[in-house]
Amino acid sequence: MAVFAVQYFYSADADTLNGLRPVHRAWLADLLEQGVMLASGPMVDYPGALLIFKAESAESLAALLDQDPFDIAGFIGERTIGEWNPVFGPFN
Repeated sequence: MAVFAVQYFYSADADTLNGLRPVHRAWLADLLEQGVMLASGPMVDYPGALLIFKAESAESLAALLDQDPFDIAGFIGERTIGEWNPVFGPFN
């Protein structure tokens, strides 16, 4: 299993995001419980988020992220997925 860093760049405003945020966070909490997601949280300086996942491939992770309620609602304007090599810390 590889580790991937995902960046979301939101296309919706904060009020719109807040309306669906509980459903989005419940979806993420389920992935955390399954051990698929390792960490996530919003960015401070721009409207987006950083998420860390374990997955077999970038393609399989992309298919999973397509199920995110924020993505289904069209709130993610851009998404990047990059394989990450965590040398130090809890994810190595």
